[in-house]
Amino acid sequence: MPLTYSAPAVDLTLKIIASCGIDPHPLMRKFCIDPQKISDPNARFRYKQIDALWSEVEALIDDPCFGLKAAIYWHPSHMGALGYAWLSSSSLRTGLQRFAKYTRIVTEGATLVLEETHDEMSTVLHYRPESIQHPTHTDAAMALLVAMCRANYGDEFTPASISLTHPAPDCSGKFIELFRCPVNFDAADNRFTLTLESADKQLQGSNPLLSTLHDQFMIDYLAQLDNTSTQERVRAEIIQQLPDGNINDSSVAQALYMNVRTLQRRLQKEQTTFKFQVTSVRQELANRYIRDSSKGLAEISYLLGFSEMSSFSRAFKRWTGETPSHYRAQ
Repeated sequence: MPLTYSAPAVDLTLKIIASCGIDPHPLMRKFCIDPQKISDPNARFRYKQIDALWSEVEALIDDPCFGLKAAIYWHPSHMGALGYAWLSSSSLRTGLQRFAKYTRIVTEGATLVLEETHDEMSTVLHYRPESIQHPTHTDAAMALLVAMCRANYGDEFTPASISLTHPAPDCSGKFIELFRCPVNFDAADNRFTLTLESADKQLQGSNPLLSTLHDQFMIDYLAQLDNTSTQERVRAEIIQQLPDGNINDSSVAQALYMNVRTLQRRLQKEQTTFKFQVTSVRQELANRYIRDSSKGLAEISYLLGFSEMSSFSRAFKRWTGETPSHYRAQ
C-alpha cells in the first residue's frame, strides 16, 4: 500500500511556500494536489506527491532555512484530532507520547521514536526508506515540534538541544534564534531533546476528558485508514498516474504493492472493474476541470491522460453529449 499524507497538513506546506513569494497553485496543479481536499479532514494524498512537491520547492526557494517557517504557520487544525489532543495533554511527555503513537494520522512517510536518559527525553525522527530526506523538511518538523511545545508550555520553553543529520547551512544563525538552544549539525540522527523537568511539568491546558475523546477519534480514524477499500486506493492512484498517458492495471497494481490478478480479484469483490474506475475518474475530473477557467482544454486533455485532444473531445461528447468547448461556453 502506498504511503499517504494528511490533506489538511499540506496547508502548512502551502503557507510556507506562499510566504516565500511563490504562488503554490501552479505547483498544486503540477503535482495533482486537489485544493478542494485541503480542508477535508478525511482526505489524504500520496506521500510521493508531497515529497515531489517539497523537492520542487527546495529547488525554487533560495533560502536553505525556509523550513523553519513551519513554526510561524502551524495550527492544530493541520493535524486534525491529533492537534487538539496535543493541546489538551497534561504534559509535554504525554503530548509527545501521543504524537509518536499517532504520527500516521499526519504522515506515513516518517515515524517518531521516544528515548529517555536519566535527565533528558528525546523525540527521534526516522524517515521510511521510500521517503526523500529533504533537509528543509526535517527543519520544518523540528520547527513544528518547538512551536507545538510552546503552544502548550509557553513561549519560554526551550529544548535542551536539537540534532540534525544535514550540514549547517549558511543561515544557521536562524536555528539558534528559533530554538534558543545548542543545535548540532551533521549529527547521527534527527533528534528533538528536552529536559525531564520540562517534559513532566503539568500544563494549564490539561483536559483528560478531551484527550480521551480525541484519542478514541484517532483510533477510529486509523482503523478506517487501514480498511480503505481497494476501489478508493485504485482511484487515488489513477488520478496520480493519468497525466503519464499510459495508465494500465499493471502500473496501478505495482504502485499498490500487489499483482494484477490480486487487484482484479479485489475490485471484482467490490463489484467493479479497473476499466470502469478509469472511465469514472476521467468523467469526474473532466466535469471538475471544465468548470475551471484557468485550465485550457489542451491541459485538461493532458491531465486526463489522453494522447490527443481529439480523443478527449470524443470521450467527453460520449459522456455528456456535447464537445468540451461547447460545454464550457454554456
